[in-house]
Amino acid sequence: MSTATVSRALSRPERVTEATRERVSEAVRVTGYTLNQSARSLRLQSARTILVALPDIGNPFFSTILDAIEREAARRGYGVLVANRFARGDTDPLRDYFLSNRADGLLLLDGSIDRAQLEALTRAPTSLPLIVACEAIADAPFHTVRTDNAYAAEQATRHLLRLGHSRIGHIKGPAGNVLTAEREAGFLAALCSAGAEIRAEWVLHGGFSMDDGARAARTMLDLQERPTAIFATNDEAAIGFISEIARSGLICPRDMSVIGFDDLGIAEHFLPPLTTMRQPREALGRLAAEALIDLIEGAPGKRVPRQFVLSSQLIVRGSTAPPRPR
Repeated sequence: MSTATVSRALSRPERVTEATRERVSEAVRVTGYTLNQSARSLRLQSARTILVALPDIGNPFFSTILDAIEREAARRGYGVLVANRFARGDTDPLRDYFLSNRADGLLLLDGSIDRAQLEALTRAPTSLPLIVACEAIADAPFHTVRTDNAYAAEQATRHLLRLGHSRIGHIKGPAGNVLTAEREAGFLAALCSAGAEIRAEWVLHGGFSMDDGARAARTMLDLQERPTAIFATNDEAAIGFISEIARSGLICPRDMSVIGFDDLGIAEHFLPPLTTMRQPREALGRLAAEALIDLIEGAPGKRVPRQFVLSSQLIVRGSTAPPRPR
């Protein structure tokens, strides 16, 4: 077997046959060979690594996405670096990754980073390949992989309407977040098309955490007139909301139905099991990594900005039911 074949099997495994990969893997096992990635990067001016930047590494929503990114990157012969909370500062640390040849492309899971700064990163001398995933950046010329948040939020609200609810509230996400705007828009669109009442006091300021959901619940409990159902911006807010109203003696869904968004692992094990919109997080991570590596490798036809929009699925569980007779 030639040196070139061995090198190709180690660096670009998708370009050799399975039989060749197995022979090279066995030789590596027997000899104890390890690839000197630093030397290889210097020689090829390529790190064979992608950088994933996200707003909150502690949020369980990202775990499945990151796992899918890592698996797809490994399949293509790339490593993964994770950078946390870049939205809270400038993009200079991101630039350093590429100017120092530590990463070949950026997969951004946060739509709140300044568009102008990102566009500067895509120009020389950095000229990094960039994929925006999860959260779109409005009117920006970047490849994007995301779900249709507005439509999914509309479907979540329609589920409550079909159950017979006409007094429906909403826990919003954090101010200034693109997901907040998209999901609120879907919620309002469903109510408008059904001719249902829209009450400003039933649109509760919240966020993406359980604490945010609990705070929204306390605000709702202070209202003289309450909704009979709530669409929460995500599962964590929904769970925090349900837990908090339970402390005041309200039972979900007997006294108030609640639907979330994302379908985290805890959703089906919570009491009551949470009705939610399931985002295709595995597919989202896999497609985002695949698209980024295609850009890095200059695949033909991949340079024109494209929008990949995936559909979410309504998962009906025990936290939603018809309203009690008034």
